[in-house]
Amino acid sequence: MIFFYTIITLLILGLVAGLAHWIRRWRYGQMVKKGIIDEVDIPPTLNPADMECCGQHEVCEKESLLAALSRQIEYYDDEELDRFRGRKSNEYSEEEIDEFRNILYTMRSDEVAGWGRSLQLRQVELPDEVKDELFLIIGERRSGA
Repeated sequence: MIFFYTIITLLILGLVAGLAHWIRRWRYGQMVKKGIIDEVDIPPTLNPADMECCGQHEVCEKESLLAALSRQIEYYDDEELDRFRGRKSNEYSEEEIDEFRNILYTMRSDEVAGWGRSLQLRQVELPDEVKDELFLIIGERRSGA
């Protein structure tokens, strides 16, 4: 008999959790429709103090290319690259590729990962030819070379 009550209790808890989730999603949808927020799945913002390296991680979050770590767009004197928003990484001319390279090679190596994240957040794809160079710089920095 206890087993039966346990199963019923778990089913009721599951239904309540599902209903709460549905209500939450519906409320976010209403906020999107009213223009209060831009999108439904907004990742939590991180405290800038959390972005400091504590030495307890294999890879420092500050050097990560994951755009999910930060929603704040930081420019690196590269505002002109916003005109490439939405362009595919294999659709750049040689002159445009050189423009990306010029910016990449004039910044400090500790800024490269942040620049890559910034481009992701701005929806600017790096040219395929520059991606390898960016990964090489970040890899060398991480390995201490």
